[in-house]
Amino acid sequence: MSEELSPSELARRLGTSTRSVQRWIASGRLPARRVGGRWRVAYDAFGVFNPELVTGEAAAGSGSTSGSDPIRTLFIANRGEIAARIGRTCERLGIAAVVPSTDGPDAIDLLNASAVVASALAAGADALHPGFGFLAENADFAQRVIDAGIRWVGPRPDAIRAMGDKAAARHLAARLGVPVPAGYDDADQSDGVLTIAADRIGYPLLVKPAAGGGGKGMHTVREPARLAADLAAARREALAAFGDDRLILERLVEGGRHVEIQVLFDAHGQGIHLGERDCSVQRRHQKVLEEAPSPAVDGALRARMGAAALRLAGAVGYVSAGTCEFLLDDRGAFTFLEMNTRLQVEHPVTELVTGRDLVEDQLRIAAGETLGLTQVDVTTAGHAIEVRLYAEDAEAGFLPATGRIERLRWPAGDSIRVDAGVVEGDEVGSRYDPMLAKISAHGVDRADALDRLMRALDETVVLGLTTNLRFLRWLVREPAVRDGQVRTDTLDRIWPPDDWPTRVAIPDAAWSAAAALLVGASADDPWHGGWRLNGPASLRLMADGIARSIAPAVVDGSVAIRVGDVVHVDVDGRSVPFALAPPPDVDRAIREAGRARGGSPVDLIAPMPGQVIAIHATTGETVRAGDPVITLEAMKMEHAVLAPIDGHLGELLVFVGDQVERATRLAVVEP
Repeated sequence: MSEELSPSELARRLGTSTRSVQRWIASGRLPARRVGGRWRVAYDAFGVFNPELVTGEAAAGSGSTSGSDPIRTLFIANRGEIAARIGRTCERLGIAAVVPSTDGPDAIDLLNASAVVASALAAGADALHPGFGFLAENADFAQRVIDAGIRWVGPRPDAIRAMGDKAAARHLAARLGVPVPAGYDDADQSDGVLTIAADRIGYPLLVKPAAGGGGKGMHTVREPARLAADLAAARREALAAFGDDRLILERLVEGGRHVEIQVLFDAHGQGIHLGERDCSVQRRHQKVLEEAPSPAVDGALRARMGAAALRLAGAVGYVSAGTCEFLLDDRGAFTFLEMNTRLQVEHPVTELVTGRDLVEDQLRIAAGETLGLTQVDVTTAGHAIEVRLYAEDAEAGFLPATGRIERLRWPAGDSIRVDAGVVEGDEVGSRYDPMLAKISAHGVDRADALDRLMRALDETVVLGLTTNLRFLRWLVREPAVRDGQVRTDTLDRIWPPDDWPTRVAIPDAAWSAAAALLVGASADDPWHGGWRLNGPASLRLMADGIARSIAPAVVDGSVAIRVGDVVHVDVDGRSVPFALAPPPDVDRAIREAGRARGGSPVDLIAPMPGQVIAIHATTGETVRAGDPVITLEAMKMEHAVLAPIDGHLGELLVFVGDQVERATRLAVVEP
């Protein structure tokens, strides 16, 4: 059993006053329990607590000085919307912001710590903000920044290590009396030990990387037969995303809510929480819609969860903004999942209801300032909801998409916030995360916020590449979302709705508008204008694999743009490309006829752009319908291309390492 000390005993060991220890306990910074009316402190919990940090004597350890020392030049070690968002705060505060190039000849690799630090030094930066993703939760990187004499805008490296490691964080939470899900988080990572642990925990279970976050590398395993394959995939994804392939297992709690608490700590021992965010609308463990406050949390529960979050963060001497994530059941019981030791993607909803700028808070804390407020000073107003706009095809399993943004229109309004990382004309590739922007709305209550967000999404236009905009428009109108009844598994059950193909059939107006813009699209074709003898003009177009003859007509209200020989039309939020249909092809007709009879070879087509990382069969090898044949990887996500029929691999058209585009022929399966 851990040694327990009284406040006076601990004070003597630390060489400080009993009053200081009592103050740390009262503020929640130092975990303790009452025994017979007296406080007792577990010394092993104290092992990750830094009393010097609480008294402000080690502020320099977080990259700040003991007094207030304003930041003058900030190096933003990130890209996209979060780099732009941090830059806006810098501009308002009069801080020079430096954003490195991540494309082109002068690009730096944001995962290369040495290159990032060297770039920050070359820019004359006196502080560095990591944003989220990349190296934001890498303790070694944080230490290198500090060692280079640059202030680190974030928690101290030892706090990142303590909480960024999910296994260590689980151990700490258990010691502090914060409940955690049943699971396995020990050092032995062999398949045999993990298999035994999985049998003990029970199925279904969750396989997740011990390092990193953002849902990357997480797999739900529902039966023992899938465990080995999912362990291997999780290791590959974790190593690629975080440079660490250690895994933990957790019992999957289905039907829970994902609720997280935003905390803020300065380097002088002051810590507060800013309430909760509900992030239960998820797919593949990736958040899709977030809101504050949670429709499932009342004042009493908020206080309990907030106290737990402060206890966890305080135990590691946390400094800066951070988020403790919990799983909440319908009885109001919560279990700790992990702590993200950085700014969260969904921080705008907290800013909208609290009126705070969390990036400004981070910068002022890094400059050595105090929070300047206590928990009783924290107030909220109204309700805020955010959705993430991705370059992905929600209607094809949320596979990532690439392309050029040919037309872009954002919504406007006092209660609407757009955090965007793209502009019209940008090329969206497969190298980075597919998130393009976040669209948020603030209202007097939840219904008002949803209505405002619904109108904002209806005003948004993105043409030229596939996005999830049409899906988001559907989502904010769904009864489960409107009623606040979404759980972490709800989206998997309700998407797509059974009538989706009927709902999204391309309307006549879209065909006509595309035909009008395509008139004259091919000057080499004598019939390019759609002319017909004794009949109205007609063009034969192709869209979404459908060919149709249509009369050109200008359609009022249609949103479309022609780029070369392709017209992109907004169809309820989806950018649909239209082109002149190819002339009849005898070989294609024979293949289609054979496929219809069930006796023809079937092409395996790349469902997304990406890199071939594995080939699971050789030419001539027998495969069964549903067997993985080729695995593609894009944006740190793997996707297996499966055999559509029983047969054998007749032809293999790619090699491991090849980069392929969407719709590339990968292989042929012969019956």
